[in-house]
This record gives sequence, C-alpha cells and structure tokens, in this order.
Amino acid sequence: MSTDPTRPPLIDTTVAHPARRYNYWLGGKDNFAADRDSGDCIEAVFPWVRSAARHNRSFLHRAVHYLAQDHDIRQYIDVGTGLPMTPNTHDVAQHVHPDARVVYVDNDPLVLVHARALLTGTPQGRTAYLDADLRQPHTILDDPDLAKTLDLSQPVALLIVATLHFVTDDTQALNAVTTLLDALAPGSFLVASHATADTLTPADRDQLAASNLDFVCRTRQQFHRFFTGMHLTPPGITCVHRWHPPPGPDAYTAPSPGPARDIDLVPGQEPATRADLAPDSQVNNYGAVACKP
Repeated sequence: MSTDPTRPPLIDTTVAHPARRYNYWLGGKDNFAADRDSGDCIEAVFPWVRSAARHNRSFLHRAVHYLAQDHDIRQYIDVGTGLPMTPNTHDVAQHVHPDARVVYVDNDPLVLVHARALLTGTPQGRTAYLDADLRQPHTILDDPDLAKTLDLSQPVALLIVATLHFVTDDTQALNAVTTLLDALAPGSFLVASHATADTLTPADRDQLAASNLDFVCRTRQQFHRFFTGMHLTPPGITCVHRWHPPPGPDAYTAPSPGPARDIDLVPGQEPATRADLAPDSQVNNYGAVACKP
C-alpha cells in the first residue's frame, strides 16, 4: 500500500464522510452518527436517496460486467471506491476474467482500515489500494502500486461512479478526469455517474439548492463534458437505472453470467425500458460509458 502501515489512519467520527454516508444508504454497518445524521438530512430533501444509491451501485456492476465480457477489459481503476460492499469491482471483473486486475482509490481513512477486505481476489488476478484523492490525479498516477498492478500501455477502464459530484469546482473536476484519461492507452474506457437535478421539479430543485450539501448537481450538458473526445457506447448518457437495464427488477446483487449484449440497443437511442423501472425523478443520477479512441 502507498501509506505507512505503522501509522494508524486518523478517522474523525464527528464529521460526515461521503464514503461512510454512502455505506449507510446501502445498508452497511461501517458508518458513524455524523454520517447517519448527514444521510438523514439529505433523505429528508430527497426521500429516494437510498434507492438512488443502490441504482448507482448496480450501474457500476453492470458496466464492469459489460466491459469485461463484451470488450475484454481486464484492468480497472476504481476511483472513490468507498467501503467494501460485496460484490466489489474485482468480484464482478474476475467473475468474467479470473486474471483481471483492479486498483482501488479512496481518501477515506476508514476505507484504508478495511483495505484487506478489498485486497482479496482470484489467485490469477491482483488488486491494490491507493490512499489518494481524485482532486490530485497525479498522486494516483505516480503511486508505485499503480505501476506494480496495472500495465497502462494496455486498455484500462477508469471508474468514477458517484464521485465526481463531490469535486464541486468544474475546472478541477474536468482536469482530474482529463489527466487520468490522458495517461491511459487508446481503447480504454471511462465509466462515470453523476448526481443531477435535471429530473426534479422546479420546487424540488429550489429545495435542494437551499440545502447545505457537500456535493454539486450537474446538468446533462455539464456531465457530457467529461466525455469530450470519447466515443459514447449506446445508449449514451441516461439515468443509471436505464443503462443496460437487467431483464428483471434491478436488485443489488452480483451480475448473472448472462451478457449485457442480450439487450437490444440501437446507437443513439435510449435502451428498452421496463414497466417496473423507477421514474427518473427517483434516481437523479446520469451514467455513461465511453471509449478512448
């Protein structure tokens, strides 16, 4: 690991952290009162936030499964991975390719405490954890554990799921994504999701804007800027639960062996929808997958 194992991480349990709050919404146990209080305050404004968190997590699973199976991607950088919640990225990728390699990146000390849970996979594959921040992309790229785990001369999937909205400065967020993508080989992919207020009513948007939030909602056009110069895979930018939706209810479980290619998609069009899919106003997260030409 890139941090000194002899020094215990400093965990401030009195201040909410996005990774622990996300863990709370997903039903995890690795959170504190401050995280739960913060999560409850957001839930008071956005009552479907727990469901939205699960849809984000399911989008990550489906995207990784799709890239592993349909595009033979065997290397992943998961930025803002959060606390272990089985299945993790390596569980999904190594389900398809046992030799898949995953580098997890997060800046929450509690994630470091649980890193050993992340650093387990198949004997053929490999995983690593970097204690780093998306706002400082060079600390990710320059970490020796990244070079030990991945071959950046070969395609890599960069996963930034439910993380970019915590980088509230637009220039800083775009620079972070661009810097990371510039270091990756052609044929690499970007998987990203982002909170949005586009699907809310004007009254709900005003209420959300008046709340003391530690993240920013971006429009579809603003989200699209993160994919500048890349080729979006069908269906392009859509709410996360509509990106290659599973054939049945969107459960928070590991992907089945059934390929994502079974879903009939037409380039530039929205995917086929199911009657039981939640309305976009209860998900409020855009998601997309794009290839670096």
